[in-house]
Amino acid sequence: MNSSELIVETRPVGPLQCNCTILGDPESRKAIIVDPGGDAEVLLQRLVDLNLQVERIIHTHAHLDHFLASGKMKEATGANLALHKDDFFLWDKLEDQCRMFGIPYEPAPPPDQWLEHEEEIEIEKTMGKALHTPGHTPGSMCFLFDSQKLLIAGDTLFQGSIGRTDLWGGDYSKIEQSIQGELYTLDEATNVITGHGESTTIGREMRSNNFVRA
Repeated sequence: MNSSELIVETRPVGPLQCNCTILGDPESRKAIIVDPGGDAEVLLQRLVDLNLQVERIIHTHAHLDHFLASGKMKEATGANLALHKDDFFLWDKLEDQCRMFGIPYEPAPPPDQWLEHEEEIEIEKTMGKALHTPGHTPGSMCFLFDSQKLLIAGDTLFQGSIGRTDLWGGDYSKIEQSIQGELYTLDEATNVITGHGESTTIGREMRSNNFVRA
């Protein structure tokens, strides 16, 4: 299946400035949104501005800052919510997470679908895949679009850092295995959209990330 250049727009949203990414097909105008962590009205307006229709809302993991706006986005767009099943215990405790961080509770319905390792993620003619990369959380996922040289890494890999492993279900040995076994095997030119902060590349992190060596 042929691929075209995706519309890719990333913006920090919500109280913890999670990077939310809109991925859209320029011809069909169909889209996926990754990690709507807040500011639902802003995201919905951007979809209008870009003339995109969201079909799926997918999540790298289920910490509150990555899905605070998921309920409102689903209600407004009718899109399906997807998550790895190993993070459902976190999704189910959204209200407790919000209380712990002093953030207003924004209800979210249960996921419509469980994401699987190496599941195809299709945006019209562009094919990607989900990668299960546990460590930051048990169900952490990254989304790879090889033809675009693009990886959405959530909180697994950051520029010069990695996701913290001291929260619920975190495990340093697992995040190390995930990064070395799944991410550092990718093309070094792959651009990485991180869960917070600046983007990076796989090659840069392989050479300079002191938290997990290649």
